[in-house]
Amino acid sequence: MRQLIIQVPRGFGGDVLDIAQSLEGQNLAQFAGNNSEEPIDVVMVHVSNRRVDELFAKLQNLPKVHITLLPSGVMPLRPPASEAPQQVKDVEARSSIEVFLAGLQSVGSWQGFLGYAVVAGIVVWIGLYTNTVFLLVAAMLIAPFAGPAMNTAIATARGDWQLLWRSLVRYFSALAVTILTTWLLSLILQQEIATSLMIERSQLSAVAVFLPLAAGAAGALNLVQSEQNSLVSGAATGMLVAASLAPPTGIVGMASAIGRWDMVTDSMFLLFLQLCGINLSASLLFRMFGLSTQGSRYQRGNKNIFRSGLIVTIIALCVLLTVQFINSPSLQRSTIAQRANSELQEVVKQINVAQLVESNVRFTRPNIKGQDTLLCVVYVQRRQGVTEPAAAIRSRLTQAIQKRLLQEDFNFTPLVDVIVLEQPESNS
Repeated sequence: MRQLIIQVPRGFGGDVLDIAQSLEGQNLAQFAGNNSEEPIDVVMVHVSNRRVDELFAKLQNLPKVHITLLPSGVMPLRPPASEAPQQVKDVEARSSIEVFLAGLQSVGSWQGFLGYAVVAGIVVWIGLYTNTVFLLVAAMLIAPFAGPAMNTAIATARGDWQLLWRSLVRYFSALAVTILTTWLLSLILQQEIATSLMIERSQLSAVAVFLPLAAGAAGALNLVQSEQNSLVSGAATGMLVAASLAPPTGIVGMASAIGRWDMVTDSMFLLFLQLCGINLSASLLFRMFGLSTQGSRYQRGNKNIFRSGLIVTIIALCVLLTVQFINSPSLQRSTIAQRANSELQEVVKQINVAQLVESNVRFTRPNIKGQDTLLCVVYVQRRQGVTEPAAAIRSRLTQAIQKRLLQEDFNFTPLVDVIVLEQPESNS
């Protein structure tokens, strides 16, 4: 339920009350007032969220109408008191005009926006440089990427080229500032090699597209749901959106400073993938909840822009996914490493001369003599009754694992190190 305060010239207050009553308005009130120019009627109206757009449309016909929309939910109670529990169960989605205006209001000033981008760059750099995961989480909370990403989706759903252009400019400006910040910090502090967290976060999985799709849907749901029906805070959903953007942005700047262009390419690819995924899921969800190209207080929308924006987003997403699956393993390192780990564990089980203790599988620095290298370190313990020397077990398992991984045609060079661990001798 939303509260609106409507000001009209004296004598038109009754028309406002009639309109509100036709839309099932509740707890209506009218009183006389004066502004600096003329006497006015002030009408207080409470209407259901789904009726706000319709109320705006009908009020447009009144002269000199001023509308104040309170953006928080209210609970108008009326007799009998026994029906109070039913009267407050308003969990309808926000009106489309409210979602649109809230998106515009969240833009903020350029100074604060870019200031947060700089601070986010500093925090993400410290986290990646010191291998501190919780600082990446802090950077996700600070990074101002969620607002422009959501406004891009709102503009796509609305078909508003002006808002779409402004949102994209702010989005890429924030990315550029964060990248520049991390690049400068790496140069100033003379970083020379990539940290383990940088390497880990730069490796893509085959299912990387699901994160931005989920983030876009979560962000849109948070914007359209009423306060009473929103089970997740706006900060949490904003963090989810930033989670897919902050780490790769920092990696682009840091990797550029140390000449790791492979990591730059992978992270830039991920940033574009995230933007397309977020925009696709969020814009479709906004359309499902009623955002359209035209409204009572919105005339800038164009159906052709909406369709074109959606088509461009889908095509771009398809192209990016095609590039990802063609370029194996460079854009699927995380997934391929997991599959290789599963295969080598199966080999150890089939050979049955030793039990697996632990296996660590990861891609190393790329392009070592023109090859993609997968490093496999396998710790095993000989089974009871096996009398083969440790060197023989090691050689046998190494050859079997390398053969299996090459047969699977993963398109990488497996370097396998099998370490045979021995039980301590009994003191008895």
